[in-house]
This record gives sequence, C-alpha cells and structure tokens, in this order.
Amino acid sequence: MFPDSRFSKPLVIRYQQGIGLPIALFVITVLALLVVGMAQLQQATGQSVSLQIQSQRAFYAAESGAQLAVAGVLDGGNCAAVPASVNFSVNALKGCRAELQCSVTAPLPIPGNGSNRVYTLESSGLCGVGDELARRVVEVRVR
Repeated sequence: MFPDSRFSKPLVIRYQQGIGLPIALFVITVLALLVVGMAQLQQATGQSVSLQIQSQRAFYAAESGAQLAVAGVLDGGNCAAVPASVNFSVNALKGCRAELQCSVTAPLPIPGNGSNRVYTLESSGLCGVGDELARRVVEVRVR
C-alpha cells in the first residue's frame, strides 16, 4: 500500500532551493516600474499636447487681431480706428483675446501709389489661464 522507501529517494529539506519567489518578486517590481514610467510619460505627453494647442490658438488669436487692426487702419486712415483689445467668442478661439497696438512713423519718401505713412501694428494673442497661458505676438506694417 505504501511506497517502499528502498526505491524512493529521501527528501532532504536543506538541499531544496526556492528561486521562484525571488524571481517572481523581481519581475513584478520591474513591471511595476515600467507601468509607472509609462504613466508619467503619458501624462507629460498629454500636457505637452495641451500646451501646443493653446499656443496655436494664441497664434491664431494674434493673427486675427492683426487682420482686424489692418482693416481698421485701412478703413479709418489712422490709429484711432484700431481697437485696444478684442475678445473672441467663436468656438475655436473662445476664451482668447488679442491686445492691439498701433504706431505710425513720420511721413517717409516712399515711391508709388499710397500713403507716405507706415503704420506698425502689433497684436498679442493670449489664450488660457495660469500655467496654461500662451502668448504669441504678430507684427504687421501697413502703408
């Protein structure tokens, strides 16, 4: 009924070695570190994309403000026709604004048709708040 002890090898506990548990712990630790590293990389990438979008929106706000300023100078004929700031309400630029500045140089001897005055228009586009504030500046000269 019982196995014959003459034919089986005796088990000696001191000769048994368990390497499985340390290897399993090492593998679990390495995988946990990889997961944490990938999560941090994903978070940094998400923040970078968010800032890039804000920066692009600020550029378009500045460009739109510059176009409004050019239209104001050409229609009005002076810097008084240029608004100081523009708040955008369209979906793509909602929450953005453009701060506009206009300066005029003294009449210059410029050949050709048109005025001898050169208007320098500076438009600063601002989007976001706090750490996600993006500012881009566009400068245009018109005569």
